[in-house]
Amino acid sequence: MRKLYIVRLTKQERLELEDIVKKLKGTGQKVRRAQILLKANADGPHWSDARFAEAYGCRTRTVERLRQRFVEHGFEETLHRVERKQPPVEKLLNGNQEARIIATRLGSPPKGYNHWTLRLLARKVVELEIAETVSYETVRRTLKKMV
Repeated sequence: MRKLYIVRLTKQERLELEDIVKKLKGTGQKVRRAQILLKANADGPHWSDARFAEAYGCRTRTVERLRQRFVEHGFEETLHRVERKQPPVEKLLNGNQEARIIATRLGSPPKGYNHWTLRLLARKVVELEIAETVSYETVRRTLKKMV
């Protein structure tokens, strides 16, 4: 099968990777990424992804994604695994809404109840229009921050 993403390392990049592998400099993941990139180089051995996975104790999909990241994002981001700027899912509540939920929880529960349950509190938050919709799990996470 023909590979979609071909890794072509410059001489400087290759020297940096060899240095990391030789001295085991950095985390285990960084060393493994360096080893895979060195072998995946177009001038290197023409191994299959399955052989990479077997040799370095990872999955074939890991090798594919590593090559893809190198081609699309460059050497530095591939090797050092830059953290993403935004989380994969936006926060559902802002600080003001969280504070109002905590204040509601600290108040007395409605008549007929001895204490607040998460589901009861979630319904009250929607009723008080603190948030348009909220699940009891979101309320739980918000209250857990308080402890």
